[in-house]
Amino acid sequence: MPTTIPHLNTATRLKDLLESLLQAPMPVRLRAWDGSEAGPADAPVLIIRNKRALRRIIWQPNELGLARAYVSGEIDVDGDLYEALTRLAALIWRAPDLRDVPIRSVFGDLVRLGVLGTQPKPPIEEMVVTGSRHSKRRDRQAISHHYDVGNDFYRIVLGPSMVYSCAYWTSDEPGYGLADAQRDKLDLICRKLGLEPGMRLLDVGCGWGSLAIHAARDYGVRVLGITLSTEQAEYARKQVAEAGLTEQVEIRVQDYRDLDDGPFDAISSVGMAEHVGTGPYRDYAQILYSQLKPGGRLLNHQIARLRLPEKQPHQQRSFIDAYVFPDGELAPIGTTVTLLEEAGFEVRDVHALREHYGRTLRAWVANLEADWAEAVHLTSDGRARVWRLYMAASALAFEQARIGVNQVLAVKEHRDGTSDMPATRSAYSV
Repeated sequence: MPTTIPHLNTATRLKDLLESLLQAPMPVRLRAWDGSEAGPADAPVLIIRNKRALRRIIWQPNELGLARAYVSGEIDVDGDLYEALTRLAALIWRAPDLRDVPIRSVFGDLVRLGVLGTQPKPPIEEMVVTGSRHSKRRDRQAISHHYDVGNDFYRIVLGPSMVYSCAYWTSDEPGYGLADAQRDKLDLICRKLGLEPGMRLLDVGCGWGSLAIHAARDYGVRVLGITLSTEQAEYARKQVAEAGLTEQVEIRVQDYRDLDDGPFDAISSVGMAEHVGTGPYRDYAQILYSQLKPGGRLLNHQIARLRLPEKQPHQQRSFIDAYVFPDGELAPIGTTVTLLEEAGFEVRDVHALREHYGRTLRAWVANLEADWAEAVHLTSDGRARVWRLYMAASALAFEQARIGVNQVLAVKEHRDGTSDMPATRSAYSV
């Protein structure tokens, strides 16, 4: 009797092809464009809606290829997004160079699936910055790409606090939420800086003005906030006016390299240093040092690189660099502390908040998903997908200790070595 060869459905052929290319078993279930499925029955489902997604992944068998397909809507996830990303991340980091894969062995599947072709153009949400890296002009491009998405869109994601940095979760009581945790973070910063009525605070990278308003209203200080985002500045100025704080708070669109308003009693830099870059960071620290009075404090709140995967993907750009933070750089906390000390600061306290950021990002993802239709209306489906993928993947990166975030409190001593710092942390700890 002749042996019957079972018919392979599209999803099965697709699974076999991807496993041959990636040289590893698929950790998720696949659903092809014709509705057929293959793969682990108990895993999240990766929906491949268009053959073009396969072409993207074949040309870029790593996080960038997968991200391009997701942003363009050619693939999606049915099930727990966090679990799907966790499973796929382990596969992506091990992705081989296609030059090492015998293409002849999968050529027939490529033809049968109809996925051969030229590399598709990246989605329009992908950005290429121009000019010298970390020049003033290029930094403005990068900041505008990330922050000038629309204040209404950010309000959906961030909530009414409009604070775009790690919250500080001090309670698990019912009713305590993101807005409370962001308020507690702002207050923690003010206490660490030792703010008192009449002081001058410089807020570098002031965002939508939440810290400036909190410091002026609750601590009686005068604040200069600077940002490169025109949309942030417009929003912040409106919020300052509505709070009746125009005599205390000034918001400028200004590069930190153009500062000449010191000396200040205190300086906050929250979520700013990641944009500065490791190379220019020494100059950045020296500028802040020069703008600070003796006895003045700096609070630097910054994401840090903890460790790299064992093998880097074969790609020129990461998803984060291409879609979220062009030219953004993460340095280890040791590098940051060293550069601050070389600028003249004395580092007095380092506070790790890694777990707090994972929780914050999950809250932002939940906000976005809860008002998805409006978020898409305000921007685009592709832009909303960028943010959902970026925030969910970042939450996992913090939770899995691949990146961290730290508040570094430093002081500019007087010439005689006195610091005006309290003898214990009780003045600003919780």
